[in-house]
Amino acid sequence: MQRLLIVSDPPAKPGYLPRLRYLCDYLVRKGYDVTLLTEAYQELPFAHTYPIEQIKMYNGSAFDWFIKTVWTLITDWHNRVFAQRALAKMEGRYDVVVCTAFNDFPLGAAQRIAKAWGVPLICDIRDLDEQVDDSTYQYKHQNKWLMPFRRLYRAVHIRRRNRVLRSADAVTTVSQWHADFIKPLNSNVHVVYNGYDPTVFYPQDTPTDTFRVSYIGSLSAWQRPALEKIQAVTEVDLHTPTQAPVSFDKMGNAIRQSSVMVVLTDTHTHGMLTTKFYEALGCEKPILCVPSDEGELAQMIAYTQAGIATNDTEKIQAFIDEQYKEWKAKGYTRQQTMHREQFSRETQCELFEQILKTVIP
Repeated sequence: MQRLLIVSDPPAKPGYLPRLRYLCDYLVRKGYDVTLLTEAYQELPFAHTYPIEQIKMYNGSAFDWFIKTVWTLITDWHNRVFAQRALAKMEGRYDVVVCTAFNDFPLGAAQRIAKAWGVPLICDIRDLDEQVDDSTYQYKHQNKWLMPFRRLYRAVHIRRRNRVLRSADAVTTVSQWHADFIKPLNSNVHVVYNGYDPTVFYPQDTPTDTFRVSYIGSLSAWQRPALEKIQAVTEVDLHTPTQAPVSFDKMGNAIRQSSVMVVLTDTHTHGMLTTKFYEALGCEKPILCVPSDEGELAQMIAYTQAGIATNDTEKIQAFIDEQYKEWKAKGYTRQQTMHREQFSRETQCELFEQILKTVIP
């Protein structure tokens, strides 16, 4: 039996990193001996059949966090000490180290652990700083005095991240744009889409008394103009951090009770195939993506025939009117999609397993 150590940034509410959880569950079902190693951040009240090792790095005070963040910027303390504590804590030796991350932590720690054991390293990168241009970050960081620190942190992070990616035995990532961006660093890069969990997101005709155009999730400042454009046409049910968040397990029902699912994006982003797209695809709900990213997300919506991606007000209105007529006639809407099964997490995990087999000694 192959022993896999999966190193991850901390799973957090409400979804607890569904990409990571599904991958772990899948590999256990396939007969691998899986251990998840992560930073202690919050309780993890989700079912799992594999051991989870958590390492505490902060004491919870703002002062402790600030000092260690600055020290990490200077010395890479976070990765370095996490790896030291992990090697002291973990028993035995694993056959492969897999690291899934959106930042340079815990990539650097996973690299140190794999090197200490002399085993292959697979890096699974969910995000890249470069996928969103600097002007978009300015919407997020309204305090201008923070921008120089943000740019310094970004530059240091990118340098450290790239150093790990160059040395990895294989790299997986979430879009073709990401893969093309990483390829100059590591030619053994593969696309493993985020996809949807077929046990949660599945089609089911659910009649409702209300025609509902829904955007479910948190809302960034740079997404608001697109939402306001839709609101000018029709009223949108909006879940924001100020309201009760929809838990991952209840998300499927919330989508199935909706008539149109809104996906918000921007032309300043690259390769951001948001999970909201996959979840609506899994439930076969009509997708209204505003504006068109004029890139991979728009191409994916066209490929699956899952809806439209546009910034044209008349097309938005026509699409909503079409779905309203279907809802009026049947009490629900259903989008007849193409290639849906290709994007289930099970299919994507099968692809990941094939990549994994190429690096296992």
